[in-house]
Amino acid sequence: MGKLTKNQKLALSKIEGGKVYTLKEASDLVKEIATTKFDASVDIDVRLGVDPRKANQMVRGVVSLPHGTGKQVRVLALVTPDQEPAAKEAGADHVGLDEYIEKIKGGWTDIDVIITQPAIMGKIGALGRILGPRGLMPNPKSGTVTNEVATAVKEVKQGKIDFKVDKAGIVHTSVGKVSFTPDQLRENAKEFVATLIKLKPTTAKGTYVKSVYLSSTMSPGLKIDPKSVDEN
Repeated sequence: MGKLTKNQKLALSKIEGGKVYTLKEASDLVKEIATTKFDASVDIDVRLGVDPRKANQMVRGVVSLPHGTGKQVRVLALVTPDQEPAAKEAGADHVGLDEYIEKIKGGWTDIDVIITQPAIMGKIGALGRILGPRGLMPNPKSGTVTNEVATAVKEVKQGKIDFKVDKAGIVHTSVGKVSFTPDQLRENAKEFVATLIKLKPTTAKGTYVKSVYLSSTMSPGLKIDPKSVDEN
């Protein structure tokens, strides 16, 4: 580990060793210990009591954060010509079909989310080897394959995110930026955890939400008491 800067030492001094914070305390503190010069992301990591190797314990879903993520999400709408005006009006950054499919085949993936129509999935299937590893493949479960393209584009632009538990049983996502107020961070985190709880598999036994951590880019994680997430 490299030598700690003065700011990093100051940030670490504000964290009580071994303390488990309430979500309210962590939402305040995560802003204080951020040491980056840019507007860092604030992330939440939730370890779940599931076995992701079992199909009936895979936790995946979408959530619309009350205050968005603070990120500029680049959206590509792969749609038929009649849907192009609505997709553009809804805020899609790139709109089209065949020309973008060819660009992706050539290696272009300078986007964050792809939204398309069910009738077009046959054409997009061939892009799986490129889009799949980058998490860009449209999926009906995440709302990115839909006939309501304009609605889907608006929701993504306003802070709707797709998440999935990883092999270690952890769900990781961004719940805002350091520039957000503590209340905005807390409300986004509460909405995310509440969504996870709604998605609890019936086959999951024992403690479902095992641990919750809040951190900003390059800052230490703050351990949160899961029970405090429900507190006002």
